Amino acid sequence: MTDYRYLIVGGGMVADAAARGIREIDADGSIGIISEDVDRPYARPALSKKLWTDPDFSWDEKVDLHTEETGAAFVLGTAVTAIDRAGKSVTTSDGGTFGYEQLLIATGGHPRGLPGLSPSDRVLDYRSAADYRALRGFVDAGAHVVVVGGGYIGTEIAAGIVQSGARVTLVDPDEVVGGTMFPAGLAASLQQRFVDHGVDLRLGRRVSEGTQTDDGVTLALDDGSELRADAVVVGLGIEPATGLAADAGLTVRDGIVVSSTLVTDDPAVFAAGDVAEYPDRILGTRRVEHVDNAQQQGRQAGRNLADADETYDHTPMYYSNLFDVGYEAVGQVSTDLRTVEDWQEPEITGVVYYLDDDDTVRGVLLWNVPGKTDEARKVLAEAHALTPDMLPGRIAP
Repeated sequence: MTDYRYLIVGGGMVADAAARGIREIDADGSIGIISEDVDRPYARPALSKKLWTDPDFSWDEKVDLHTEETGAAFVLGTAVTAIDRAGKSVTTSDGGTFGYEQLLIATGGHPRGLPGLSPSDRVLDYRSAADYRALRGFVDAGAHVVVVGGGYIGTEIAAGIVQSGARVTLVDPDEVVGGTMFPAGLAASLQQRFVDHGVDLRLGRRVSEGTQTDDGVTLALDDGSELRADAVVVGLGIEPATGLAADAGLTVRDGIVVSSTLVTDDPAVFAAGDVAEYPDRILGTRRVEHVDNAQQQGRQAGRNLADADETYDHTPMYYSNLFDVGYEAVGQVSTDLRTVEDWQEPEITGVVYYLDDDDTVRGVLLWNVPGKTDEARKVLAEAHALTPDMLPGRIAP
């Protein structure tokens, strides 16, 4: 059995941030990272953003996080199958056993799939660098790619690859691109950008089933139509990978339940990133699947693995870039909430506030308004003292 002072299960951005957080406190303690991925930790957002739109964006300089700088040891292409809390060890799919003093679960999530289709070289869940490399081959050949799902990842992939020369069809159950996130006028404006760039939109449609051969993929839609493609990207979100924690007897709800210091029921076991359900100091109990949370929460988890015992008090933001649009958001951005729109130039530059039934701000969208996320957090922190008429002008573009 190989023993580590600190053992991290999962090899994404949380793992990198945690290893660096550990080193801020403990310069010498051994760190092990066990990952199902075949690559060392890398900047995942680049897979759907800059790698498609910036030809000078270097993998080695910009994407590879160079986690080896922390001195961590890597076990790649290997899944952890069980955690023995009493024995303070984990077992892997290849029969290995690794001991730990402190354990971090950073297993992320499992992508939701399509009926009848298993992941393959042509059907991509798009969670890994290997998926990027496969898709890059199709895009560089000018292939027809169908993107299923018009949410955060789906819209980024469709926008990125159509600008890189692919023929793109976007299938989404929403009637308007971004219709579940953005006010009607803003969603319509965003949708027009996809149309203008040549994306074939199949809206209000779902995939009923799919088949794949060596030559391509065929999707049957719920209106009876069919789509034939060289490759399919599935962007339907994830289910948090909580099975390991649940099997080990740790409390799981929407994610692995952790305290404000990111510790589970077991004082030697922490969780962070997509998989962790934690108490946000402003917004209450939540689970966040975005990069800002992965980096900040991962760092704090690493520090706390090394006995810092500090509260995670960061309310994370997320961001996206679609054609000529850049947006940032904090909190809940959903048309299930009512909105107050404050535009400097309608649908071009402005702020959208999302309010619950009590007129309390639960989310802030900054549309082409960069660098104002701290101001958005302040609005959320003061939300109970703000009335809707006090919101316009509160965050200046």
